[in-house]
Amino acid sequence: MKTKVGRNDPCPCGSGLKYKKCCALKQQQSTVEPLKDAYLRKYRIRLKEPKDIEGIRRCGKLVVETLKAVEAVIRPGMETEEINAIVHEMTVARGAVPAPLNYRGFPKSVCVSVNEVICHGIPGGRVLREGDIVNVDVTSILKGYYADANKTFFVGAPAPEAEKIVRVAAACLKAGISMVRPGNTVGDIGWAIQDLAESEGCSVVREFVGHGVGFEFHEAPQIPHYGQRGQGIVLAPGMVFTIEPMINLGGKELKVLKDNWTAVTRDGSLSAQFEQTLLVADEGCESLTPYPL
Repeated sequence: MKTKVGRNDPCPCGSGLKYKKCCALKQQQSTVEPLKDAYLRKYRIRLKEPKDIEGIRRCGKLVVETLKAVEAVIRPGMETEEINAIVHEMTVARGAVPAPLNYRGFPKSVCVSVNEVICHGIPGGRVLREGDIVNVDVTSILKGYYADANKTFFVGAPAPEAEKIVRVAAACLKAGISMVRPGNTVGDIGWAIQDLAESEGCSVVREFVGHGVGFEFHEAPQIPHYGQRGQGIVLAPGMVFTIEPMINLGGKELKVLKDNWTAVTRDGSLSAQFEQTLLVADEGCESLTPYPL
């Protein structure tokens, strides 16, 4: 006779929900400790209140509008420094602050990563060329709240390899988002991304992960883009974090250049990334930086 309740079994309390979405989640807190306090004590995760969520949502709207403004002007012959100027000027004009500027010494207002650059590319004199792919990663601070999102764009007409890696990276973010709901785990997110990427013959970068966001640029928890189903922290309403899979067309290995920021694929293969800031809602997930995938 089966005596142990599985995560996908009907909850013994009779609610009609699966155990993982009902009493398993409730067991993350003691009978006398509110969920918010339990997650802060156990994981250093600060669950967001409705007023905080609204502040992040407003900041997220600005981030998405900034990405759209950049997308509208990206073209061959453009220097990456021009992208930095657009992001900086638009952010400041809206009464916000570009979070990357001077963050741990980062010298610019946005990360711009071209072709083999995985992340943290520093804008400068690099000229975009026909067929390039370019990731633009925008994080803004508006009235004390942070929101973070990025997209990878085509520069002109893409070659088949460029089209593939951008398609797979976008699909990986979508797969990760599909796992965000109360009762699922951080491992469920990573598993979905890794499974999809590797089924396409691509690889997932391990060294950089998603992260909590909202009150600070980087908060707990970390969200790896690889993992096992059912493992890790159980997702709870009020959690806000990014999913931002970095997907390589070749191997997963990387190296960081002498500027101590720019991470590139070790084998020189193309890399693409998409990112959104996500809220674990009562019944599922809401993107606070929504754009079509």
